[in-house]
Amino acid sequence: MNISVIGAGQMGNGIAHVFAQNGHTVVLIDIAQAGLDKGLTTITKNLDRQVAKGTLTEERKATTLGNITTRTELASGVKSAELVVEAATENVDLKLKIFRDLDAAAPASCILATNTSSISITRIAAVTKRPEQVIGMHFMNPVPVMKLVEVIRGYNTSDAVTRTVVDLSAAIGKVPVTVNDYAGFVANRILMPMINEAVQTLWQGVGGVAEIDTIMKLGMAHPMGPLQLADFIGLDTCVAILRVLHEGLGDPKYAPCPLLVQMVAAGKLGVKSGEGFYAYTAGSKDLVVALAFR
Repeated sequence: MNISVIGAGQMGNGIAHVFAQNGHTVVLIDIAQAGLDKGLTTITKNLDRQVAKGTLTEERKATTLGNITTRTELASGVKSAELVVEAATENVDLKLKIFRDLDAAAPASCILATNTSSISITRIAAVTKRPEQVIGMHFMNPVPVMKLVEVIRGYNTSDAVTRTVVDLSAAIGKVPVTVNDYAGFVANRILMPMINEAVQTLWQGVGGVAEIDTIMKLGMAHPMGPLQLADFIGLDTCVAILRVLHEGLGDPKYAPCPLLVQMVAAGKLGVKSGEGFYAYTAGSKDLVVALAFR
């Protein structure tokens, strides 16, 4: 299948990697060549890691990279696409613009999917002339490792498109789970309030960063504490999702904790900025608490 992926960031390059490794032709699209170069470097490093572990041959690595081409212009990048997966920043206005452009540029038969983690599929589909062909494909991070794909049906998404996306997800080694289109879907409707409550617990001085994460890891068998996970996701992304939940469901319990909002305003976004609840140094796996217990 010819697949175009919009956005070469953390999620987009992982999605391109997985499709290309499973034999699909992928066009990776980003507005800047620097972003595409960084995305390809990440894909190459992840493939090298698979080779080192013995789960991938050098020949398959070369074939995977050969399946990926890049573009900085959307129209040329989607002109032959059978499926487009949008993985841009979690911003409503940006996604609506991208889908208007995709609707105009992609072939009439092309399925338009979004990797959004919280924004309404129905709302996105409404700006196109093919709402029955718009669907959510919410991959988990890191995409090459995590098995789940949350498949979200919009109000008008057809049964045929849903079946195609479910079957395709399974064929690339993922486990597709179909859900309906309500704010946050299932994954983030449950996850984000937990992260927000962990931040509230820190903000109120009930426990420190390491204490909260240790309790959740050892007491609840979570592989990663909620504050470390928030850093990994991106604190700005967490705030954006919580605001979608708050607006979409109208319940004050979804309002982002003031501490979380303040950290984002200060540019402390987690792993991607080098500091969030923890401080991150390139090449180091040590967890160093950055936010003092208050």
